[in-house]
Amino acid sequence: MPPSARAEPGNVVTLNVGGQLFQTTPQTLALAGPDSLLSSVASSLPSSSAVPFIDRDPDLFAVLLSLLRTGRIPSRATAAFDHDDLLAEARFYALHPLFLSALSSHALFDAFALRRSLLLPLPGRDACSALAPLPFDASLLVAHGGKVSSFDPSLRRRATVLTPLPAVDSLLALGPLAAAGAADFPGLHLLDLGHPGGPVRHVLRWCPHPSAPDAAVQAIGSSPDLLFCSFESCRRNASAILAFDLTTFQPVTEIARREIYGAELDSAIPATKLQWVPGSNLLMAAGSHGGPSGLLGDIRLWDVRSGEAIWELKEKHNCFADVTVSDGLSAMFKVGINSGEVFMADIRKLSSEEPWICIGDGRRPATGKKEGSGCRIESYGRHVFCSRGGDVEMWTEVVMGCGRRGEDGLESERVMRRNSMGGTKDGGGKKINLLGFGGNRMVVARKEEQWVEVWESSPGS
Repeated sequence: MPPSARAEPGNVVTLNVGGQLFQTTPQTLALAGPDSLLSSVASSLPSSSAVPFIDRDPDLFAVLLSLLRTGRIPSRATAAFDHDDLLAEARFYALHPLFLSALSSHALFDAFALRRSLLLPLPGRDACSALAPLPFDASLLVAHGGKVSSFDPSLRRRATVLTPLPAVDSLLALGPLAAAGAADFPGLHLLDLGHPGGPVRHVLRWCPHPSAPDAAVQAIGSSPDLLFCSFESCRRNASAILAFDLTTFQPVTEIARREIYGAELDSAIPATKLQWVPGSNLLMAAGSHGGPSGLLGDIRLWDVRSGEAIWELKEKHNCFADVTVSDGLSAMFKVGINSGEVFMADIRKLSSEEPWICIGDGRRPATGKKEGSGCRIESYGRHVFCSRGGDVEMWTEVVMGCGRRGEDGLESERVMRRNSMGGTKDGGGKKINLLGFGGNRMVVARKEEQWVEVWESSPGS
């Protein structure tokens, strides 16, 4: 990880870049590296009351600041900016070499060239329970039991810390910090993995009522400015999503608050997956619950600023086993719990009617088994990856020519193609239960295995 500086959460600084004001913290700027212009600006702030001015493009700076804050390149930046422009701007600010490498490796990701390259053993006897790759530099965080192991971008150096959590179920990398939670332990824990005094820097809490115990964490997500956490009360009768400021970690808003009344078990299904959709500035929140009538699911797209759900779908028949959003493809994808097939819904055309279109084999007869149980689905760039047993399949979009002209102009027919992953020797193994992506890598965790697999792609492979 790049060097970091510590500062109190409330220590907010302002920069003027090209006439646009940005607010952040000294520790975020320090992540740019000791030789960076931004580090120099951060160190000079206490001795100057003036707002520092940098005569550069504010839009490009916003992308780099988001990279420093979250360790992620916003999906919209890939389409809006030329990669060489971003890399040139990063070099102007003299960002840490890891960030420069990240901007390069992100562009080197070739899904068709992914091959299993190495295994990373985990200390102890616990299998992997959560993955958090950092897209900007391909470093990796892995939770196993109550421990979190961090691997540097080369994957040669590993450090492991013990958290207060009995078992880490949710994990998210936040630049120099990591957010961790457990489904049966209260509070969202912010971990400073390199601090000698102990990993826990702060605990973010929520409780449904003043006299109620603190709630446990069900899912974590983030946007360039906000940290999202889905909480569920210890009695399993109330849930909510809280948004925290990524600079101060103070709560900003509460959305999706639900409580169980009577026998309406599906009225308080907590979100177990949170995913930010940059192109739409929406938060996808999805969760499912097994009840007397089978598996029930709930998917919502939230406008966090207004606190309103702009779209909602309750799933009863063939509920999702897992669901994801691809900002690059402007679509949601799910694996049906009963059919095991992959379905797509265009988020630009959502309505109250059934949005899903089967892109798999919709003619396959029902077997009565839950064919999709345990399948995982994730998106990265313009690709969608789905695990099936011990293998991974990839879905890519193929444009098949122009379709009819609608109110929004000329449209193209959308066709998704299934592709097998890797070579013959890469397939098989125990059931895959987690997938993660960062830089030019895919990371795979398998059931009951005390290691994770790393798949890498490189040009010309």
